[in-house]
Amino acid sequence: MAENQLGGQQVLFLPEGATRVLGRDVQRTNIAVAVAVANAVKTTLGPKGMDKMMVSDLGDIVITNDGATILSEMNVEHPVAKIMVDIAKTQEKEVGDGTTTVVIMAGELLKGAGELLEQGIHPTTIIRGLKTAADRASKILDEKSIKIDIDDDKTLQKIALVSMGSKNIGDDAAKTHLSNLIIKAVKQVMVKDPSGKLVVDHDFIKLEKKTGGSVSDTELINGVLVDKEVAHPGMPKNITNAKIALLDVALEIEKTETDARIEITSPDQMQAFIQQEETILKERVEKIRKSGANVVFTQKGIDDVALHFMAKAGILAARRIKKSDMEKLSRATGGKIVTSLDDLGSNDLGFAGMVEEKKIAGESMIFVEKCKDPKSVTIFIRGGTQQVIDEVERSTDDVIGAVSGTIEEGRYVIGGGAIEIELAKGLREFASEVGGKEQLAIQKFADALEVVPKTLAESAGMDTVDTLVQLRSKHNAKDGANYGVEIFRNTVADMGKLGVFEPKKVKQQEIYSASEAAQIILRIDDMISSRAKSGGAGAPPGGGMPGGEME
Repeated sequence: MAENQLGGQQVLFLPEGATRVLGRDVQRTNIAVAVAVANAVKTTLGPKGMDKMMVSDLGDIVITNDGATILSEMNVEHPVAKIMVDIAKTQEKEVGDGTTTVVIMAGELLKGAGELLEQGIHPTTIIRGLKTAADRASKILDEKSIKIDIDDDKTLQKIALVSMGSKNIGDDAAKTHLSNLIIKAVKQVMVKDPSGKLVVDHDFIKLEKKTGGSVSDTELINGVLVDKEVAHPGMPKNITNAKIALLDVALEIEKTETDARIEITSPDQMQAFIQQEETILKERVEKIRKSGANVVFTQKGIDDVALHFMAKAGILAARRIKKSDMEKLSRATGGKIVTSLDDLGSNDLGFAGMVEEKKIAGESMIFVEKCKDPKSVTIFIRGGTQQVIDEVERSTDDVIGAVSGTIEEGRYVIGGGAIEIELAKGLREFASEVGGKEQLAIQKFADALEVVPKTLAESAGMDTVDTLVQLRSKHNAKDGANYGVEIFRNTVADMGKLGVFEPKKVKQQEIYSASEAAQIILRIDDMISSRAKSGGAGAPPGGGMPGGEME
């Protein structure tokens, strides 16, 4: 029960069992939780990062090193931990990659801010310094980034390989194969907006997966893979030069919305009633046939009688297609989704070079491929086990984000921790110009950026202090701006020559997201929980993370 004193009288304003944490106590708690979350994913960073096995209450297993997936599967309770999960989700949604980095950077920023708070520096001064540092880091990032030509597939492939470098999804050949498919898919669906800027809508790169084969058997379908089977055994199983009708119409006699009663008193009337239904369905199928369509996809149902007539007419049909798949089919084939058969004409039909039903892993699926310049494509993922294809799917999603982010922004940076060291160097120089207590927060921001090369070195078994000293020395030299952590030879090396590139867009989002999350958490000076049970939102350190351990 929260209380206050007014003229010596006790004033109660919260229910019995409510908890309240104030001032430095809540700041220490929040920072401890944020650092614990960051430490939970820290070891997954980089090509030598480790995986986490997440086991749900039901016994479902997820093996991954994707930051956003790990955090969402952890089912954290403390509100600050939820903020850390949210920044990983935002990073995933906005740019598709960099989820682990943004979380460990936010944790490091708060760790540094905690040290400043202990020195008596006010939170608003620290917040102002962090905001100034983020803006400055963004400007330095602009200066250090490199322009890319969208036809430069070699550089795009290097960016893709760095993005999937930490994922355990097969050998180098499989990763190269996968990166090539993703680059082709992104380029296929990209369009120019009215201002002339290239835009990639990730929704139109469909990821479909089935166990069986290996990761190298993953293929790009220039069209859409529909996880349905042909609706009638008498229908053709494959059609070349398909003319496709996309319908949002039920090819069945639907029940009336209001209650209705039909009185039938003789077998002849019953026969006439059935005949009338058949006639209506036959007319609907005839309208489809007259339009020239030989393939039909509909969001609604198809009556068995209508299926019979369509099979006789040689039309391949599939029913109850998801709305999202219908939109993808429209983008891929050029067909229009029709809501009335009276409006269906040859101009509304889409085209595909081949529509074919295939059996994959014992399940029938319809491949709509060989479309003319499709603006929706499918990456069909294969792998030996469910865990493998799930991780390939997550990795593919990350790489799509990295490649499309590079194309949209038109710029990339040197990876392997090189850009972070450059940003830290620039911020330290800037801090001395700023002066005042804010410069201390800017220096802490510089320290937080260096957590990336430190973590890369740590995961490779290198001495982090020696590595950081060497990198700072190289970056202070004339031609050392591209030096980063070469984890495969346990040394520092020129990452530009090694082709370790990352999208500028991902780095920029990391800087702003981590900075904003730290600012939000630092602003909190009072945490009130109305929940009576222990271990709730206002619980002290240890109550908000699974396992209760604070690192």
